[in-house]
Amino acid sequence: MEPVEITEAGLTLRPWRPTDADDLHRAGQDPEIQRWIDFPRPYRPQDAQRFIAGRMRQWAEATAAAFAVCDAATGRLLGAADLQRIDRSRQLSEIGYWTAPWARGQGVAVRAVRALARWSFAELDLRRLLWTSRAGNHAARLVALRSGFRIEGRLRAADPAPGSYEWVGSLLPGEVPAPGEVGPAGPGSLEARRAAVFGRAQPTLFASTSRRELRLRPLEDRDLDALVITCQDPDTLRWTTVPEAYDRSAAVSFLAHCEDCWAGGTATCFVIADEQDRYAGSIDLRLSSGDPLLATVGFMTAPHARGRGYQTAALAALTTWGFATLGLARIEWWAKVGNVASRRVAEKVGFAMEGTARAALNHRGTRADAWVGALLAEDLVPLSSAARTSAGTSSWPAAGQVTV
Repeated sequence: MEPVEITEAGLTLRPWRPTDADDLHRAGQDPEIQRWIDFPRPYRPQDAQRFIAGRMRQWAEATAAAFAVCDAATGRLLGAADLQRIDRSRQLSEIGYWTAPWARGQGVAVRAVRALARWSFAELDLRRLLWTSRAGNHAARLVALRSGFRIEGRLRAADPAPGSYEWVGSLLPGEVPAPGEVGPAGPGSLEARRAAVFGRAQPTLFASTSRRELRLRPLEDRDLDALVITCQDPDTLRWTTVPEAYDRSAAVSFLAHCEDCWAGGTATCFVIADEQDRYAGSIDLRLSSGDPLLATVGFMTAPHARGRGYQTAALAALTTWGFATLGLARIEWWAKVGNVASRRVAEKVGFAMEGTARAALNHRGTRADAWVGALLAEDLVPLSSAARTSAGTSSWPAAGQVTV
């Protein structure tokens, strides 16, 4: 296959050259590239030279098409885009890309992917492009969406890491936005907003009762014993659907689940930590798969922390964050009929009770009725123990990024 150059939207996509090695080596030191791209670690000058030689060879073998993405006016290297494993018989390939740290925030990857996709359909007569990325790489996902890809699901066990998975999407001819077109998931969209949230470390939120300041932070290994005790408590078993005979292995699995939820942008699971940073309960916000503006909240309190107002403050903090940061329009609360303590917490925060859903819950093999409540942003009740988030310093040990 003859090497070609593609010029579009201020970029030139051209085959790699030996003279690119220094810039490629410099880009390869970037932590984000090392995190998401399969580069050798450490990335040495000879690795960059080997990479370029291999990509030049692929052109001759017609097995792939790898491009250095450059500024059309200056020729400066800005990133990379390539077609991996071109399958002529099935007329498809997989696209890959990255942006150098000095070129980010300029739409380089989106412009490059669109140009490469257009060329692959017009010149190579491909009928489908694939995209995959390890879950959690929200920046790459946003580029794919803005380039017209449809995210079709996830591949289980796609990576050797336990419990890991990959997002997968596809693009067909005619679906590539025109040069300059904003396209889906543009700046200011809900997708872009969520990518900015879930593409970073899970934040720590602050909440206050009348006497104490609490933190909502990610679950950690040191919380697992307290989590097991809470899930073995008779009241927890009575009102929730946690597994019976809950043990440490179940807690370890739950920790992995929480990490996967944040990486995938599907839910946020927080520990409620007291002033000594000890586990006092759990609370989570699960985003609806069918309605991007809807979420469901769930919570449980450790036996030793009940009756202290912790859960009310935590619920106010989390719902406030959900409306302000995730752009939610409605948050639902569901509880097994009779769980008066949970209902009181929800009502104190401002949830309106909307009725009883008959046989709505599968509670240990039997159907149970559920109370249903909902909270809108305007329903939040101003509390004297109002929840807050803060970017200020804390005297407690750091346990995640603090955000506003």
